[in-house]
Amino acid sequence: MAYPTVDSPYGLIPINLIGGQVFAGSTRQIPIVSGYATAIFFGDVVKLVATGTLEKDTGTATATPVGVFLGCSYTDPVYGKSFRQSYPGNVVATDIVAYVCDDPDALFKIAVVSSGTTIGTVTRTAVGNNGTLVQNAGSTATGNSKVALSSTTATTATLPVRIVDVVPETSPVGTPGSYTEVIVKWNQGMHQYLNPTGV
Repeated sequence: MAYPTVDSPYGLIPINLIGGQVFAGSTRQIPIVSGYATAIFFGDVVKLVATGTLEKDTGTATATPVGVFLGCSYTDPVYGKSFRQSYPGNVVATDIVAYVCDDPDALFKIAVVSSGTTIGTVTRTAVGNNGTLVQNAGSTATGNSKVALSSTTATTATLPVRIVDVVPETSPVGTPGSYTEVIVKWNQGMHQYLNPTGV
């Protein structure tokens, strides 16, 4: 059975926890301030700010995430209580709540890009290295993120994610040993819950 080709990045998708522990889909509900202007898409990296509310983390080499955005809810003035795949930005409501995968031990699947949204590859030698996030505008049609991982990896300790495995199922046909998707975790100290200086 052939697996689909990865033709576009899709953000970070939680799959399990370090050590093979099961990800049960648990999320934390974190408010978004009324009128927050920046759109947030399913799979985007998000952070806490000093007000205790949530914002999109636009960091690439220096992200400080609290987790990954997995949807939101708020009271729409026309449709009433709404549950959304993405937060469209500029929503005026007092009850905007984001659903966030905030477990510091979470592992995420992410697409590799050479730049922007152009799919790239890494080899197995990338496992154990650290990576830079590539921030792209999300899809308003699907509500999904377009955040990806740069195909250039390094041992630089300050980069936000560590590559822990490759995804062989979507390896490009005809290029054995190349991978368009990898599994990553937050690097020690990058996740806001593990940063002793706080928000």
